Amino acid sequence: MLDPVVSYFSGSDGVRLAYREVGRGRPLVLLHGIAGDATMWLRYGHAETFAARGYRVIMPDFRGHGRSAKPHDGVSYPLDVLTDDGLALLEHLGLGDDYARDYDLGGYSLGARIVVRMLVRGATPGRAVVAGQGLRQVLGIGGGAGSVLRRVFAGWGTFEPGSPEERAEQSLRSSGADPVALLHVLDSIAPTPVEPLGRIQVPTLVVVGADDERAATADELVEALPHGTRADVPGNHGTAAAAPELTTAILDFLARRQPQT
Repeated sequence: MLDPVVSYFSGSDGVRLAYREVGRGRPLVLLHGIAGDATMWLRYGHAETFAARGYRVIMPDFRGHGRSAKPHDGVSYPLDVLTDDGLALLEHLGLGDDYARDYDLGGYSLGARIVVRMLVRGATPGRAVVAGQGLRQVLGIGGGAGSVLRRVFAGWGTFEPGSPEERAEQSLRSSGADPVALLHVLDSIAPTPVEPLGRIQVPTLVVVGADDERAATADELVEALPHGTRADVPGNHGTAAAAPELTTAILDFLARRQPQT
């Protein structure tokens, strides 16, 4: 696995946030899922493949995750703060002037929801990738990883050995997850209604695992986006994140860029 140097920038409120970069070329900003970090894109080889195809791959850690700050006070997690941080990263990278179309933007799971939030709040990358999410998740209609995490955090340290919840807790412990910070993150996530989705003019790929329950409303999300398209890759929500077909689908979509006039 590549092990790029960790750099830092200031979030929307001055909180110290981490990001990594690999490759040179057109910037491609990639956002990870809940309770993960930027190494998602490194561990499965996605970033290395993108870099080999001429992209400068930029991978931040959300606040409350990875090498970024994990404050425990709720004040540090206002509604939609991860989107604020994403826009601050664009500014830090010099991509924020009118959010010009000189970069691409993608995310998986929670990262995909933040991509949508960034788009409705004014980010205009050349192309966007919303992976591992359907309309239900973008609308914020319960379920998904958030409800599982809340259940695990509520019973932290009390689960029957070998139970699914205990295994999830051990996995979170081994990754250095901070339950207090992650609960605040969950509370900060903003839903996106259908109406603003219809104003997004950025070509957007909705890509989901064929066995992911989120695939059930992926077509509805595509229909809500004026320039949406769908691709399926093998696997469920967890395994699709590691699938090489995910990289291929994203690269194929990015290659469809229209020539500038």
